[in-house]
Amino acid sequence: MTATGTYTPRPGAAPLPRMIAAQAALETRMLLRNGEQLLLTVVIPTLLLVLFSTVDVVDTGAGEAVDFLTPGILALAVMSTAFTGQAIATGFERRYGVLKRLATSPLPRWGLMTAKTASVLVTEVLQVVLLTAVAFALGWSPHGNPLAVLLLLVLGTAAFSGLGLLMAGTLKAEATLAAANLVFLLLLVGGGVIVPLKKFPQGAQDVLGLLPISALSDGLRDVLQHGAGTPWGDLGILAVWAVAGLAAAGAFFRWE
Repeated sequence: MTATGTYTPRPGAAPLPRMIAAQAALETRMLLRNGEQLLLTVVIPTLLLVLFSTVDVVDTGAGEAVDFLTPGILALAVMSTAFTGQAIATGFERRYGVLKRLATSPLPRWGLMTAKTASVLVTEVLQVVLLTAVAFALGWSPHGNPLAVLLLLVLGTAAFSGLGLLMAGTLKAEATLAAANLVFLLLLVGGGVIVPLKKFPQGAQDVLGLLPISALSDGLRDVLQHGAGTPWGDLGILAVWAVAGLAAAGAFFRWE
């Protein structure tokens, strides 16, 4: 006769990569099920692209309007997900004690932030695919190096994520909701997304050009519309915002 096998419980946390992947998948599902977040991250950028590409409302200069607008709308999509959406969602998670409870789980705090960042990246991929398809249907003719575009999007995501987490971790949830939406509207108008920066006074142009949304939209426009090389100046601005925002978020973020 064979001896009966002995089964011993093996308590303990799952491997860290598996925990991060599971949390990222959960964060993505929650975002995609949230109607308000979908409106902000998907519907509004798509409607703006279609509206201003087909209706002559804003003077976008020589060439097709869609060629000017698409890079700006891609930048807006990154901001809506990495900054506005993430700030609001994280702010309310902090208010309701979700972050406090997650902080006591085997998943380390930096792992939770990594999962949130991965969720943002997945959402942005879906946004870029959708907006690119819509832009092509409207007659978009992109140029330039795809690697430069990818680098701009990654640095833009890092910059806006840092600023969004900083806001969510320092302000009350209601203040975060109001401030994030206000910033979204202000940068939509003054960030070179739809209205060219050259329409503003010279002094305002110099200030607005240093904003992350302006650097991202101008950098994407230089590459995709004008076929320029790597926009090092815009990448530098985004890198400064990314380092400053993430460092400040790490230093001042309050979990309770």
